[in-house]
Amino acid sequence: MNESTTGAKKWVCKDLSKLVRSAGVFYGDNPFDFSTPILYAQLSISALLTALLQLILNPLGQSAFISQMLVGIILSPSIIGDTTFAKTVFPETSFYISGTFAFFGCMLFMFLVGVKMDLGSVFTSGRKAVAIGLCCFIFPFLMNTSVAVILKQMVKMDVALDNSLFSIACFQSMSSFYVTACLLTDLKLLNSELGYLAVSSSMISGTLSWLVILMAFTVRQSSFGSTHPLPLLAVSLCVMVVIILGILRPIMRSMVKNTNRGRAVPEHYITSVFLMVLCCAFLGEFVGQHFMLGPMILGLVVPDGPPLGSALVDKLESYVSSILLPSYFIYSGASIDLCSVDMKTFGIVWVLVFSSFFAKLVAAMVPSLLCKMPLVDSLALGLVLSTQGITDILIWQHGMMLRLVDQKSYTCMILSTIFITGTITPLIKLLYNPSKRYASTKLRTIEHASENDSELRLLACIHRQDNTPSIIHLLQLSNPTIKKPICFYVVHLIRLVGRSSALLITHRPGKRKSSHSIQSSRIINAFQHFEEENHGKLTITAVTAMAPSASMHNDVCTLALEKRVAMVIIPFHKLWTRHGSDETLMNNPLRTVNLNILRNAPCSVGILVDRGSLSGIMNPPVSSTKTTHSIGMVFLEGPDDREALAYATRMAEHPSVGVTVVRLRDLNKAATGVDAEDVRNIELDSKMLEKFMAVAKGAGVVGKKRHHFRDKGVKNSVEMINVVRSMEKLYELILVGRRHSSESPLFAGLTEWSEYPELGFIGDVLASSSNNCGVSLLVVQQSDEGKTNKLVMHASRAPHMPLMGPAQPNFQREKKEKDWND
Repeated sequence: MNESTTGAKKWVCKDLSKLVRSAGVFYGDNPFDFSTPILYAQLSISALLTALLQLILNPLGQSAFISQMLVGIILSPSIIGDTTFAKTVFPETSFYISGTFAFFGCMLFMFLVGVKMDLGSVFTSGRKAVAIGLCCFIFPFLMNTSVAVILKQMVKMDVALDNSLFSIACFQSMSSFYVTACLLTDLKLLNSELGYLAVSSSMISGTLSWLVILMAFTVRQSSFGSTHPLPLLAVSLCVMVVIILGILRPIMRSMVKNTNRGRAVPEHYITSVFLMVLCCAFLGEFVGQHFMLGPMILGLVVPDGPPLGSALVDKLESYVSSILLPSYFIYSGASIDLCSVDMKTFGIVWVLVFSSFFAKLVAAMVPSLLCKMPLVDSLALGLVLSTQGITDILIWQHGMMLRLVDQKSYTCMILSTIFITGTITPLIKLLYNPSKRYASTKLRTIEHASENDSELRLLACIHRQDNTPSIIHLLQLSNPTIKKPICFYVVHLIRLVGRSSALLITHRPGKRKSSHSIQSSRIINAFQHFEEENHGKLTITAVTAMAPSASMHNDVCTLALEKRVAMVIIPFHKLWTRHGSDETLMNNPLRTVNLNILRNAPCSVGILVDRGSLSGIMNPPVSSTKTTHSIGMVFLEGPDDREALAYATRMAEHPSVGVTVVRLRDLNKAATGVDAEDVRNIELDSKMLEKFMAVAKGAGVVGKKRHHFRDKGVKNSVEMINVVRSMEKLYELILVGRRHSSESPLFAGLTEWSEYPELGFIGDVLASSSNNCGVSLLVVQQSDEGKTNKLVMHASRAPHMPLMGPAQPNFQREKKEKDWND
């Protein structure tokens, strides 16, 4: 005998000899008569259909939740009915076992979301986040309950709907951090300014919502039976929380403490945590609460991030999200009865749905606008906080089990969730385009910074510890002096694993280091030591940014914009080792980060390709001794080459650096003449060359000339490559511009053979895998003048090389140094 989600009991007969496994079709068995093959078929079909639908809907801006819910409805009895397929693959007798697997997968998913959640943000949220969170909890609740009172007085409705109306109003007004975090992750906006504020606000409103729901369910649970054990339920709930906080959390903290830094978490630790999840689920069910409550609370208290939190997410997330979780939505779809819904019930429920939606929208927008947040951003924030997701489905299902909601209303709420969330998600992507903030009419380049002799502001990204020596070497070559100091920002980029809240931490000398600073400690110490050696010549600010790879460039671009830096320096994703081999992946996430920075940066960008000469693998690092370090510069024409020459000119002022500029003249232009559009570029190129010549002339020493200028005429790509290749073993570092006209005869045929388009034509020649030279390379892209977004540039001047991967809209501020929420 099974009990349905509506509380009605149904007798289902099953042959006990066919409960588990089949002997196979060759022994005369039909596998679909047995529970295990049916379970595997359901898991496979649900996972496959979800993946296919997600592949179709993701480009349209839909989240994974919409794909999962649509598959659940498509495979529900209301759609497939009594067909042969439904009777074979989804018989009623199978839901007893498949439902167990579905809730097991959902339990693990909710546990993992709790693991990635940062409870500390509840206590550190700014005033704006607190105001928005409180408004998003109070106003929708008051609004919906008021509408429910009016509807009960003015509209005649079914008894079941009448009894459920206040519960529906309350459920619709609730919000959840889980939904907000998952949506922002799907939209790649988790570490945007909108993401930071939405996460902090939803933590406030979600925590209050869960407290109210938990108390309501406890009271409702105690009303069944004649004893009314409300005190026992409350005490047992408190005991369960005490056990999790007082016993299990200290055990997990000791696991983290006993795990050596940089080492993998021992397997028995992972097994122990998994057993804790099962025990908490049993404990929650034992005391009369929802079995997911215990794992959700346990997930919240797991130390987030590495090593334990990230290890749990790495081991479980893909399997749980892609295989087990889709089966839960199949089970949820089985509870839907589309045929039973009448228009009156549908209309009444949707009045409450739209009432809560507009209440949440207004509750989020009004405080935002009062804090002088732009209207479009306020609207996008309101839409994000108005979405619903998997936690809402879980609450409604539990409410239906407790007879707080009838099945007709549950079906209407499911349909409304798909409609509201499916409409909101593309609107958010359409309205909120953070990359517009990076567009600026004011040029931030080394070329223009050198005109007023002010301090040079640079920002460098560190992907891994191996990048540190080469960045420090390049910084020393940049010639920081008392008269021309350098303000340097170094950002350690760490892929966000094991937490949902992105982090941006500014490290200051003497400040107590947080647990998230451990991964950056050696990098920070190296740069702080270098700053002490060059006291008065440069100031270094170290930042750690933890974010998803797809949106990691948000932090870089926003810091570059707010700190008014002239150039962002990013290390090339390819790593050369001491033995001359390299480690690279074509789909390397570091490469995606670099490409996104190239697209969106509000200033110039330099890609540093270290072949060993800068990191000390091939040659000793630069020092303040009298030893001259040789720098080469390949100059053709255009803004990128001028920017590279401006940087080389500053390096030429270093007393221990010798710079050689090799200008390649296109002899074809000398024969055919130049267009009127090229006249301005020629004038700017000449001025920049004259500036370098002036510096080179003033830097000469008696009997020795440190800087050189060579002019070479070339007719085609073969001659150009020969000149470039002749420079490979002469210099420690070569600077080149990134973008050049692909229509020039000098680059004919190079586009087809380009291995790394982000390095440009010349950079790709020097950094190609077939090239065994040890010279390092700095590929420079200048900030575009008068850009509307960073992708636009006049094709007649310097068309962009093709980039790989989609551009991501981004927009946020430095969270720790300047709290945007305040």
